[in-house]
Amino acid sequence: MRLSLSLWARGWGEPVTAAIGGAERAEGGRARITLAGFRVALRAAVAAQADRWALWTPVAMGGVAAIYLGLKDEPGWLAVLAPAAVALALAVVCRRKASSRFIVIAMALLAFAMAGLVAGKVRSAWVAGPVAPVTGAVPISGWVVDVASPGESGGRLIIAPLRIGNLDADQLPQRIRITSKDGLIGPGAAIQFTGLVNPPPPPASPGAYDFARNAWFDRIGGVGVALTPPQIVSAPPPDGRLELQMRVNAVRWSLAQRIAADMSPAARGLGVAMITGYEAWIDPETEQALRDAGLAHIISISGVHMSIVGGFAFLLVRLFIAAVPWLALRIPGKKVAAAFGLAAVATYLVISGAPSPAVRAAITASVAFVAILVDRRAVTLRSLAIAALIVITVQPEAVGEAGFQMSFSATAALVALFEVWQRAPREINTPWPIRFVQGAGAWLGLSLTASFVAGLATGPFSIQHFNRVATFGLPANLTAEPLATFIMMLALAMGAVLEPFGLGKPFLDIASGAIEALQGGAAWTAERDHATLLIASAPQISLPVAFMGILWMALWKGRGRWIGLPAALAISLWPRPDPPVAWIDAEGAQAAVRVGREAVIMRPEDRLFAAQFWSRRRGLALPEDPAASQAAGQGVFDCTGSMCRAVYSGHPRVSVWWTRRIPKPEALEALCQTSDILALRAEIDLPDSCRHVRVLTPAKFAADGSVEIYADGRMVWAQPLRGVRPWTVSDSGG
Repeated sequence: MRLSLSLWARGWGEPVTAAIGGAERAEGGRARITLAGFRVALRAAVAAQADRWALWTPVAMGGVAAIYLGLKDEPGWLAVLAPAAVALALAVVCRRKASSRFIVIAMALLAFAMAGLVAGKVRSAWVAGPVAPVTGAVPISGWVVDVASPGESGGRLIIAPLRIGNLDADQLPQRIRITSKDGLIGPGAAIQFTGLVNPPPPPASPGAYDFARNAWFDRIGGVGVALTPPQIVSAPPPDGRLELQMRVNAVRWSLAQRIAADMSPAARGLGVAMITGYEAWIDPETEQALRDAGLAHIISISGVHMSIVGGFAFLLVRLFIAAVPWLALRIPGKKVAAAFGLAAVATYLVISGAPSPAVRAAITASVAFVAILVDRRAVTLRSLAIAALIVITVQPEAVGEAGFQMSFSATAALVALFEVWQRAPREINTPWPIRFVQGAGAWLGLSLTASFVAGLATGPFSIQHFNRVATFGLPANLTAEPLATFIMMLALAMGAVLEPFGLGKPFLDIASGAIEALQGGAAWTAERDHATLLIASAPQISLPVAFMGILWMALWKGRGRWIGLPAALAISLWPRPDPPVAWIDAEGAQAAVRVGREAVIMRPEDRLFAAQFWSRRRGLALPEDPAASQAAGQGVFDCTGSMCRAVYSGHPRVSVWWTRRIPKPEALEALCQTSDILALRAEIDLPDSCRHVRVLTPAKFAADGSVEIYADGRMVWAQPLRGVRPWTVSDSGG
């Protein structure tokens, strides 16, 4: 039986028919494809992937690691190890006895997939530690391990606690993160203060980013605020591992302070962050401008920074060896340079504090240098796959983070681009002016294409995780990258190396000028009309669909890669359902209501972060200025010192009693008269006049977290979507 598909022999029709061995040319220029010919073409397309199947091993492993993170119930060890053992046994047996190569490949991918499940379970158990309960104002003491990125309320310290109120030693978290408004104390000091400690916060809204999960894998079992200025005290000596960690961080902090002192005030924030990872000197306005211009990736130490530092060390050593004939004739210059590149990457990783993005970038760069040492090509999809496997094995939780997804998607897309990029042959005896113009044109074309491809590869994740698209991101990056790569990063690297000897200031001055120019360009770009677009997150299923589409386009060889294009565009094309009409945070202390395409915050002077996060995720505009938000709230909420009463005409009407004090009967009566839904933060007995109102109690918020309310009265709570996992058990309430 023959299956006939008619395609015009032009456009897409020609390459399709050319790939089909059994195609027949019909009258009128049409191509008829027989079923037999289609099978032949399909076998040929699959056979062309003979050297590509190994590239799918990190996809299989990472995909199941992501499934592990998304489970609603923690699997037992038997449920994890038994399937992994069976899959491994099948892979070994099939490799030895199976005649079908397809079966061998399928079983190997299955084994790697089950390895992702094991990696997730092992990692979760490895980092497990106590989670702090909700406390009142209690005495706290501990060792300052590091200085974290500042929050909206001030600087933050990572502390290894020695005491938290009356908690027993086995109840103390491994680390807590404390916000301090009274200045920062560097790593290595023992401090004490009075403060509040809570479990790490749950998601700001149902299905949103899980802060508690990220804290769990970072071994942070509590977050809080210092109510009194921290005081340095004496304490028993820490264990060897903690002492080493604090010594390294103390050196980093000292270097950060010296660099900040030697750079201009406007540039030191970004300069210190790019060298040491400390963001304590970055002002919020600069950070926001970089985000709006599409240059926020410069702040986080990632693959670009690692490749510049490692590549600069590699190039410098190789040029030095080539310039000394005696050395060039006696040692393998390329391999020695690769070894120095490895050392530079390792040193930079230590100086940066080894945050998760830097670790992933260091692994990727190290795999490239090791490939040179063993006489392999440094930048290939195979080396990228090896790096991804190592990252997923060491940090399986990374597959759920935006940094991992964006980094590996962009890198895979760029390597695939260079594989198919048509390189023009070098002409002989061409005058240098012509060669210069040709080279400049080729470099510009490649830069534009690479930036465009990288932007397409990272765009879906930027939309889904951050809900912002930088309209002028491509020209901003094309302008900023040469400045950052050839001037700023190199000057910062030289300044950091020479700063301990007191010789780094000239280079840091050069870096300051470059940073100020970059920040000026970012500010100018961010001020343009429509510099950013606010886009609501798509349903969660669209993210893995888009990721698989991008990977298919990068890893599949031949024209069949275009099959992945519709999937790669899933986040952009997926229909968005109508957003909720209201949202209440996990403590019942903050709420927002949708008015058209805007979100009106109930209490714009307090607890803004969660409200801003929710509004962006739902694609709702939110004034940056709290005063403007308060003005927008007129006619929506009538607020006093303890409650906000709904005065709008929409349905359902949401009111909130947001203090723990017991309301007076007349106040409760007023709330119930104008409310369909009433959120209470105090435990009270409701009068008969409130029987028609749907009441959300403190116990409900403690059990189920934040809630979204829809026009039909339906409520979606955060905690049921998370299930019962090690990082969800003790983080609600408070």
